[in-house]
Amino acid sequence: MEFRTVVDIPKLGFEIQPCEEMLFVGSCFADAIGSRFREEGFPVTVNPFGVMYNPASVLHTIERYEGCPRIVFITLGTNHVYRLKETGEIVDNCQKRPAALFQEEELSVDQCADYLQKTISLLRQRRENVQVVMTVSPIRYRKYGYHESQLSKATLLLAINSQLSTLNSPLSYFPSYEIMMDELRDYRFYSPDMLHPSAQAVEYIWERLVASCFSNEAMAFLEEWRPLKQALNHRPFDPYSEDYKTFMDKTMLKVEALRKKYSTFAL
Repeated sequence: MEFRTVVDIPKLGFEIQPCEEMLFVGSCFADAIGSRFREEGFPVTVNPFGVMYNPASVLHTIERYEGCPRIVFITLGTNHVYRLKETGEIVDNCQKRPAALFQEEELSVDQCADYLQKTISLLRQRRENVQVVMTVSPIRYRKYGYHESQLSKATLLLAINSQLSTLNSPLSYFPSYEIMMDELRDYRFYSPDMLHPSAQAVEYIWERLVASCFSNEAMAFLEEWRPLKQALNHRPFDPYSEDYKTFMDKTMLKVEALRKKYSTFAL
């Protein structure tokens, strides 16, 4: 008997190589997944100008960020934006200024799609072979109300879907939202606030992502790095003992060998 529904994730249209440079932009879920890549020695940049929740703010980050690695992950959290009344511009961070200075708005599907199209076009101008992975954050927004939060997610999903159907699009979709809603729907997979995925849930989504787009070489790298990472994270009973010093010396020699084998290994 099957007691849960498993989200089918086809292979993405590209493969991540060992220690490949990547950019992560978006909600705090982008922070969580980007941090997992960083733990595995990938040279990643995560939200260089802070967490960005909506498609307009994601575009603002891409406009300000000068580089463009081959792989860019974008995680959208909401279609809600805040516009500064004085100038009419959408701000990425209210910087704790009085709420009366801002007007809250909800972007339509078409508006979200337009911001996404501009983001993708800008990335392609900088790097023709760029691969953009879109995902929707599974984090719910209590302050909007749970029904309104679902409407917001639906708006983002429809906007992403409109771009996926574009001819020769470099866009892929990874269903982190669906994994959380369908596979991990039990509250034991949430943090104590009952809104954010737990560390266990993030780890599971990471494993599904690895299976969907890592090359055989990248998988082999993870296997080489795993025992070394465990050794470096080990907390000894006596960190000043000769046995532990010898253990760490041997471990660091292996880490240096890994650095020589993978020149972009970022530890």
